[in-house]
Amino acid sequence: MHIGILQTGHIPDSLEAVSGDYPEMFRRLLGGHGLSFSTYAVVDGTFPEGIDAADGWLITGSRHGAYEDHDWIPPLEEFIRAVHAAGKPMVGICFGHQIIAQALGGKVVKYPEGWSVGRTAYRIDGQTYHMNAWHQDQVVELPEGARVVGASDFCANAALAYGDTIFTVQPHPEFEPSFVKGLIETRGKGVVPDPLLAEASEGLAQPLDNAAMGDRLARFLIEAAHVKV
Repeated sequence: MHIGILQTGHIPDSLEAVSGDYPEMFRRLLGGHGLSFSTYAVVDGTFPEGIDAADGWLITGSRHGAYEDHDWIPPLEEFIRAVHAAGKPMVGICFGHQIIAQALGGKVVKYPEGWSVGRTAYRIDGQTYHMNAWHQDQVVELPEGARVVGASDFCANAALAYGDTIFTVQPHPEFEPSFVKGLIETRGKGVVPDPLLAEASEGLAQPLDNAAMGDRLARFLIEAAHVKV
């Protein structure tokens, strides 16, 4: 199965040598399931020819807000709506989670209660996953047909499903502790409150369920490809 990665952001240059950019992170996360990948840097204006350029789609995280005025966001939303209408598989992570909700009629805002960063417990379909968060924006109004399948104490709409073909999560299962440590040092200071950064730093040594979520995302894409609409 061939997955198209729609890259909506770039990680800090200083961290790329260690972790790779978003596409490399997701290739590692979803490895071992027989998937192949192509990347389209939509953040730079590079889009696939159409929704059939891949068997399924993944939308990455980004430092941008879904509600911001960027030339690439309206065509990305159109692409999302076309994928949804065709019943093709799609998953979204953090910004991907948010832009899918917005494209389909939901609302994303800069959450007035502030940030969620570092290792966080999410309850998704009755199972607890510990994954790294790094966001202030949240989905606060659901699109028609979306159902909430996961939440954290801070984020009520942390995992959403749209029928059997789209699954999105707010946290970052692709973020390893070393990368979060780098974010704390590069993007966090002066932006995220110091107490939250300190708490995130203290949690860096705690185990994560990234591999379990990676397996879940890969299985979802594979199984969704067989859903008839």
